[in-house]
Amino acid sequence: MILNFTNVWVIMFLKKFFVIVAIGGIIFPLFAFAQTASDIFEAKVIKILEEKQIDRGDGTEKTQQNLLLIGKEGFWEDKEIKYEGISDLDIASSNVYKVGDKVLVQKIIGQEEEESFLIVDYVRSGKLALLAFLFALTIVLVGGKKGWRAILGLVLSFFIILEFIIPRIIAGNNPLFISLIGSFLILVGIIYLSEGVNRKSNLGLLSVFISLSFTLILSWLFVSLTKLTGLASEEAVFLIGTGAHAIDFRGLLLAGMLIGAVGVLDDVVIGQLEAVKQIKEANKQLNFWQVFTMAYKVGNTHLGAIVNTLFLTYAGASLPLLLLFTFGQSEGLTFAQAINNEMVATEIIRTLSGSIGIALSMPIATFLGAKYLK
Repeated sequence: MILNFTNVWVIMFLKKFFVIVAIGGIIFPLFAFAQTASDIFEAKVIKILEEKQIDRGDGTEKTQQNLLLIGKEGFWEDKEIKYEGISDLDIASSNVYKVGDKVLVQKIIGQEEEESFLIVDYVRSGKLALLAFLFALTIVLVGGKKGWRAILGLVLSFFIILEFIIPRIIAGNNPLFISLIGSFLILVGIIYLSEGVNRKSNLGLLSVFISLSFTLILSWLFVSLTKLTGLASEEAVFLIGTGAHAIDFRGLLLAGMLIGAVGVLDDVVIGQLEAVKQIKEANKQLNFWQVFTMAYKVGNTHLGAIVNTLFLTYAGASLPLLLLFTFGQSEGLTFAQAINNEMVATEIIRTLSGSIGIALSMPIATFLGAKYLK
């Protein structure tokens, strides 16, 4: 169970990770107004040269700063750099820095070969590494052997997504087909790592594959019926024209839905098969229907919690979007108009198709377990 929980968080983390990569690698070069960037390096704030408060006109203020930095790596190590953040342009995502902060700096070469510097963001790698260590330590201490297997499954999931799925999508392959293969490889790895090579694992893999097929068919059908393009999110828009090959954005959208459902389906299926196994071990005299009925009642309780978890996960990720449409109601935006927006419709289809797949996985796993699990 720990491995399944881990896999859900892997998917959530990767989603945020790729958004950050898109922002860091694409938005900031575009912000430089056709300028070209030569390199990015770490630096430290050593002095605040000037600060200015600007009024945004909506009752809020923004602090702009000119800073003196010192490079901390490579060619820029121990070199002083001036960052000029005070300007007429208001960058909503810019931060307010203090002396001692470590930041990522991008050197910009302008059209007339003038040199300037842009602070991209804070350096967070050290804190993230500490949190990752605490995470791994907790999983191993709580889970023992299962914990070690969970960490191995985590590494495997990262490897398959970063080394198999992403490179092949960039190379122009069909995102849905590649993600289907990648998801199956992830499932094989995490299920057999978690449960060992046995009949329970085989039935788990079969149950997830059947449930995932239903999820994929539903997602594909309603993405087609609602005519979603896959370009509603900002990160997808920034991918246009960035590679040597055209990206199938509708396929990419379906691939994201597919990968997002894998971890939750794995959790439900393995948990349900374990419930069947424990019931059979507790009373070997029970027949098929008795085992099925008892395990089904256990699954019903688990199902409600899992569906709510899935819904709240997507709702939490889309909270800024929900706030925008709430504010829009004061301007006459109706509920029907709101759900017709592609970003909202995408999240609805993602949540409901995934929930249907989860709901179907419970009776499928219960039936196969009660029938074939010895």
